[in-house]
Amino acid sequence: MGWRMPAEREPHERTWMAYPSEGYSLGDTAEEHHEARSAWAAVANAIAEFEPVTVVVDPAQVNAAVRYLSGAIEIVEAPLNDAWMRDIGPTFVVSDDGRVGGVDWVFNGWGAQDWAHWDRDSKIGAFVAERAGVELIDSRLVNEGGGIQVDGEGTVLVTETVQLDPGRNPGLGKADVEAELARTIGATTVIWLPRGLARDQERFGTRGHVDIVAAIASPGVLLVHDQRSPQHPDHAVSREIIELLSATTDAAGRPWQIVPVPAPATLTDAEGFVDYSYLNHYVANGAVIACAFGDENDAEAAAVLADAYPGRQVISIDARPIFERGGGIHCITQNQPSAP
Repeated sequence: MGWRMPAEREPHERTWMAYPSEGYSLGDTAEEHHEARSAWAAVANAIAEFEPVTVVVDPAQVNAAVRYLSGAIEIVEAPLNDAWMRDIGPTFVVSDDGRVGGVDWVFNGWGAQDWAHWDRDSKIGAFVAERAGVELIDSRLVNEGGGIQVDGEGTVLVTETVQLDPGRNPGLGKADVEAELARTIGATTVIWLPRGLARDQERFGTRGHVDIVAAIASPGVLLVHDQRSPQHPDHAVSREIIELLSATTDAAGRPWQIVPVPAPATLTDAEGFVDYSYLNHYVANGAVIACAFGDENDAEAAAVLADAYPGRQVISIDARPIFERGGGIHCITQNQPSAP
């Protein structure tokens, strides 16, 4: 079919997001509601300064969304369970003949987890593709956008604990997954990481999304989470992943230029070791929307991102309220590429 998933740094038609609805992402108290709505709106409003933004909002939350979101942002209504557009929305692809498509993965609550609800979110991929006016590409693979990172040239990073998760794709092997990634997003080189960050492997995690571990900033340049503290379990995870990636090449056969991105100095919160990560940034037209954590390493990480994405303005937003709910800035955004 000739489909190719563009790199995030390639030009966007718009950004898609979803807005917190009733449940854990919104929270239980008025204070938690305000915190969640403010955090999602801060990201949406920042992106809207650089490109069009459409936010899918549950009908019960429209009045609240209008109060928090910039008037420049388009609001469309659809029933939602949650607000992680990277995972519930389509993965957009392009073709050599100028078409844009949306891959509608099967979404089952990050491996049918007992705390998740997905009866509404499982329909959002097709809904967004229709609203965007792109060609719908059905897939039987259980997958999420946060579980793949691409360079736009055929390379994709995945984790064994996601695509091979028995709760997602029982009975599928690496060859099966690779064949479907080739068909849907044009992957010619699939690099398998063994796992994700430690907290993401716990009960309320995704079981190992790659988008808090690594990001391909440009062809051959790989940003990788670097947990420098031996006290944190991700110290060993970082070392393992960097060592593994150092022995691989991209689809063009280039060895990686690996750029370590420091983890925040903050090691724990009330729930234990954090999975705070600057890798969970979003690359928009002319900007990088970066995670900040009120941390001493925020400035260093922003400088690394500025070097990795020259010509783009780095805008740091406090991502702690988003991470407290299970994700980051990349997790709540989905880029629709411009037509070739």
